[in-house]
Amino acid sequence: MDTKKKTGRYERMLKQIEEITRKTNDPYARMATIIAVLHHKMEHFFWTGFYFLKNDKLIVGQYQGPVACQELQKNTGVCWAGINQKKTIIVPNVDEFPGHIACDSRSKSEIVVPLKNLEKEIIGILDIDSNEYNQFDEIDEKYLTQILELIYKE
Repeated sequence: MDTKKKTGRYERMLKQIEEITRKTNDPYARMATIIAVLHHKMEHFFWTGFYFLKNDKLIVGQYQGPVACQELQKNTGVCWAGINQKKTIIVPNVDEFPGHIACDSRSKSEIVVPLKNLEKEIIGILDIDSNEYNQFDEIDEKYLTQILELIYKE
């Protein structure tokens, strides 16, 4: 998807998500809505979901796409890299990422964005996979970060 088209689509989704999530303060309802919108509006999103930090483990939460890994091996893979480095990680080719966890072998590229609560503590990660290589960039990072900020917005 070209830059202009991707930016326009994210801007429309951001407005849609802002409108829908105003109707509830429940973060889990907001997360479910965000996942549904992202997954169905971005045709190259193969798997779209959250992993939550629980008792020092990353456990799957709301998602859409093929069946997910229930728990991710500690300090391994892209999701743990995002948690441990406290930043967004963009992987153009998952086969080249050391320790990549292949929950589904059709996954080719990935982006993970840390999820923060009201206290700005990382409580999980938004994980999006594509079944095509080189699908994520700084535009995705920018808008996905803004979308995640809506979860705990008053």
